[in-house]
Formats: sequence, C-alpha cells, structure tokens
Amino acid sequence: MKSLSIDLSPKGLASISDNMWKPFRENVDIYPLDGNPPQGQSTALIRYQPGARVPNHKHLGVEHIFVLSGSQNDENGHYSVGDLLISPTGTEHSITSKEGCIVLAIYSGGVAIKER
Repeated sequence: MKSLSIDLSPKGLASISDNMWKPFRENVDIYPLDGNPPQGQSTALIRYQPGARVPNHKHLGVEHIFVLSGSQNDENGHYSVGDLLISPTGTEHSITSKEGCIVLAIYSGGVAIKER
C-alpha cells in the first residue's frame, strides 16, 4: 500500500519532488497513487503546466476529477479549485489548462485517447 502525505496548499502540491512525477502527455505529468492510471480502476494526481492540453478522449468508465490547484477547461465549462467534474462512461472531452493545475483523478475504467 502506498502512503503519501501532501500539503494541500498550492505551495505544498508544487513541492512534490519532480522525480516522483511521470510524463503523461506534452506538458502534463502524472503521479500514480493506485493501479495503472489512466487505465482500469486507478487513481492519480495529474499536473498540467500552463497552456497544457490533453486531447479528446473517451471514458471507458466513470472518471472523477477534483481540482486541487489552478484551473482547467473542457467543452462544457471551466473548473477551478474545489470543483468536482464527473464524466460518465462513454462521454468524450478534451482538457486545457491556461494557468496550469493539479487534479486528483479517479478512474473506474480508464480512458481511450481519440487523437494523437
């Protein structure tokens, strides 16, 4: 079992050692907490650099995104600190983050990237 203590202030989230994050997409890093995110049932922290983007993807199960710092956008809205975005199975969207953000992502079935 993995245990991680994180200061939830923006400074604390930013202080997670860079060598603990893994590249996910261009300018987007992932810190796996459980499972093999973003596939199957899994959990991770995802860090977007300012201007970062995750292309259109389909949800193979329910996805929960809780914004811990900064903000992100998709085709349906703008999400900032404290917002919870729930994407049902079969839905699709792309994500951008103008200012950068860190989110907690909980996947029940993973995602399939639609564009490269």
